[in-house]
Amino acid sequence: MDARSAGRVAVETALEANLRAIDIPPRPLIVDRIGSEMLQENPCLRRVGQLISADVGLAAGLIKTASSPSFGLRARVRSVAEALMLLGLEVTSRAVAAISLRRAFPNSGHYVRFWDASARIAALSGWLAQEVKLPGLNAAEAYTFGLFRDCGIVILLRRLPTYGQTLARANGDAERSFTVVERADQPTDHAVIGALMAVDWWLPDDICQAIRHHHDRAALVPGESELPALSRRLIAVSQTAEHLLQELRGASRTQEWAKLGGACLPLLGIDEDHLRRMHAAATAIIDAAD
Repeated sequence: MDARSAGRVAVETALEANLRAIDIPPRPLIVDRIGSEMLQENPCLRRVGQLISADVGLAAGLIKTASSPSFGLRARVRSVAEALMLLGLEVTSRAVAAISLRRAFPNSGHYVRFWDASARIAALSGWLAQEVKLPGLNAAEAYTFGLFRDCGIVILLRRLPTYGQTLARANGDAERSFTVVERADQPTDHAVIGALMAVDWWLPDDICQAIRHHHDRAALVPGESELPALSRRLIAVSQTAEHLLQELRGASRTQEWAKLGGACLPLLGIDEDHLRRMHAAATAIIDAAD
């Protein structure tokens, strides 16, 4: 085994140990199977369609997701085969991971409210990515990022008994970074945990880096940040989507827009007036996600 291979094995072993220690849900088998097909010289969409169709809930979720305004398809999708043809294999794999995400966690009490808010933020993110039309930014990746962005919160709520109190303090702190508040109380923060899960679930590096740094204002500033441009735009889109949800529904209340909004809007090429003019269309997207 050469040094590069040995290093990769060491990293993978350390990652697996960390995932077990913090109880991150394992990557779904369907994600592995689609990933294996994508590695083939001539991937077979029919075979992937059969794999997805074998799970009725997953098939229905893919059709619903592909048909939503967030993905920007002009025709309503009526089958898994149509979804695959219109979305392509790579985007379909992201959609399957996103649908599988909620199924990997408890579906009761405050978890339901959390996932409902995440679904609306994801829907708004996909729509907003279409509206701003920035190079490299597409609806599917914005939607996926919107769902996965805060998945570390659910993991820490399950793992750390006092994390609920930490979360309330972080949501209400108007000055310190959200993750700084978390680390003052806990051994880690939800951005680190969410990024670990995204890596394990084979999400693209741009999404993984965006999850890791989505509360870091310095990471959003061109010239000061080493983050890829797409990662910065994904953060800006989802933060703006969350702000719209707060403005229009009073949901998902945090102090993050006061800390990050001034850096997000220039990245999207819009201002507050432009954002206000989007309210009617954004309301329709939120209603469709309910």
